[in-house]
Amino acid sequence: MRGAEPSIDHFGFGSPSMKTLRTAVMLLGALTLSGPLLASPLHDHAAHASLDGTQVQVPSVRWKVDAPLQDGMGRIHQALEELRHYEMGHMSEAMAQDRAGLILEAGAYIFAHCKLEPQQDAVLHDMLVPLLAAAQKLKEHPQDMSEVAAMRKAVVNYPRYFDDPGWDANAASSHAAHDEH
Repeated sequence: MRGAEPSIDHFGFGSPSMKTLRTAVMLLGALTLSGPLLASPLHDHAAHASLDGTQVQVPSVRWKVDAPLQDGMGRIHQALEELRHYEMGHMSEAMAQDRAGLILEAGAYIFAHCKLEPQQDAVLHDMLVPLLAAAQKLKEHPQDMSEVAAMRKAVVNYPRYFDDPGWDANAASSHAAHDEH
């Protein structure tokens, strides 16, 4: 067949082992669209410390949020609340995909604009990376309702660490307990 282009599967991106890589590449692509802000010397996301699975103790006084973090997380919170309608069968797949897209956009906004101390930044990133991966998966496969629960699980501890008036720590805990059932 002359001029036939190889399919994505030809390069292995359709295999289960490569789906994680594809998601990471897409997330990095979205973040790249944020431009020079990511390379700012004020906040180099590529060089921040990773927690590598170690749990940071919840601070006795929750960390203050700046306006960009509050805005982005507020949009994420709103989209997650709206996805409850999808879980109950009251929202179309297209609308759920739209909400997943809103979460991805809000995450990219946070990465581009947040200005946190290194430990706070690492805690936030350890929440956002699985959140955005699950949002991308829901956008690609809206019939997989488990991704909505995965998104909520990713951010369940946000109100325990961050003093964000848009997130109620008690409500988040009760939603997480409900999602586990």
